[in-house]
Formats: sequence, structure tokens, C-alpha cells
Amino acid sequence: MQITLLKGKLHMACVTQAELWYDGSCAIDSDLVKRAGLREFEKIDIYNVSNGERFHTYVILAEAGSGTISMNGAAARRVQVGDRIIIAAYGQMDEREAEEFKPALVYLNQDNSVERTTNSIPVQVD
Repeated sequence: MQITLLKGKLHMACVTQAELWYDGSCAIDSDLVKRAGLREFEKIDIYNVSNGERFHTYVILAEAGSGTISMNGAAARRVQVGDRIIIAAYGQMDEREAEEFKPALVYLNQDNSVERTTNSIPVQVD
């Protein structure tokens, strides 16, 4: 059986641009793409923490070190510059692979600099 697990995410990224008339996609600083284990043209889910919108698009590369997070095309209508978002990608694997797999979790500051990275999330307690 194949299961789908979180492969990597950029947590609390800040939208720096919204370009309606650019090819539909999400341009992400290529350094951040690498840190989160993402790939150019990979399907991603966007969860807009600022307004609750959730949608799919794909990764395109932005200049390394730029901090760019640009929603393009139709996705530009789902965000405002300054919104905080979660960018997530998922992978399918069998149960055996899943036992050993660790996601790449990248937590960002308001300026899209890396606050910290990890591969686990603490157990939620009340």
C-alpha cells in the first residue's frame, strides 16, 4: 500500500509579490526550495494563514537569497502581499519507506529568512 506523507514545507512564509499576469505558479527563493526538499515544477499546496484560503499550484524558482515568495497567475487572487502562508509538498511511499522517512520542515521569519529547520513536530498537548 502507498501512503501520502508531508515531504517538506516552508512554514509561515511571507508573500512578497502577487503577479496576476505572470505564468501561474509560485516563485520561491531557490535557496528555500532546496532547504525544504522541493523541486522546480513540483505540485505544492498553499495554506494562507492570513485569510484561510487553501489552493494548489507549482514551484518555479526565484533568485537565490532574495527571500521571494511570489504568487502568480490565478493564485495571485488568493493572497495579499504580506500574508503569511504555509507551502507544503507531499510524497507517496510504501509503509517500509515511511518508517524511516523524515520531512524537511523549514520555519521562516517575517522577512523569509530561516528561523530554524527540523524534521519533526512536537506532540501537541492541551
